[in-house]
Amino acid sequence: MFFLGSRLATAMAKRVQLVLREEVRKLGKSGDLVEVAPGYARNYLIPQGVAVLATPGVLKQAERRRQQEEERQLALKELAISHKSTLEALTTLTVAKQAGEKESLFGTVTEREVAALIQELTGIEVDRRLVTLPEIHKLGNYTAQIKLHSQVVAEVQVQVVAAN
Repeated sequence: MFFLGSRLATAMAKRVQLVLREEVRKLGKSGDLVEVAPGYARNYLIPQGVAVLATPGVLKQAERRRQQEEERQLALKELAISHKSTLEALTTLTVAKQAGEKESLFGTVTEREVAALIQELTGIEVDRRLVTLPEIHKLGNYTAQIKLHSQVVAEVQVQVVAAN
């Protein structure tokens, strides 16, 4: 107890303020200022290197990192908004598939095909896992949603036509 300095030793019955260096489940994420029991800080968080005592210098560093992260997230959002306008400027994405009787498809249109088509037409690389398609088993027009950012979703029209 005494090896962490007088600040922690005097806070025996109180809570201790720490700044997290990495995410801790049910406590906070990196850079968060948290209050925990002295024993939890002394026996786990500080020895494992997960957190440091909240000093004025550490708080300034944490605030600076938080501002840099906010700026980075804002830049990513702006990029996603520009990609959204580019994608929504496309009239339709046309996918040719073999079809049988009553316009039913052999197979289905996949997210991977839509992502590859977007990359081919616009040069924007879209992860297939961020493309949401309705069930496509017939020829026709459908709407695909592409999640470009946690707050930006683009909608693109997909037209499925019969392949020759």
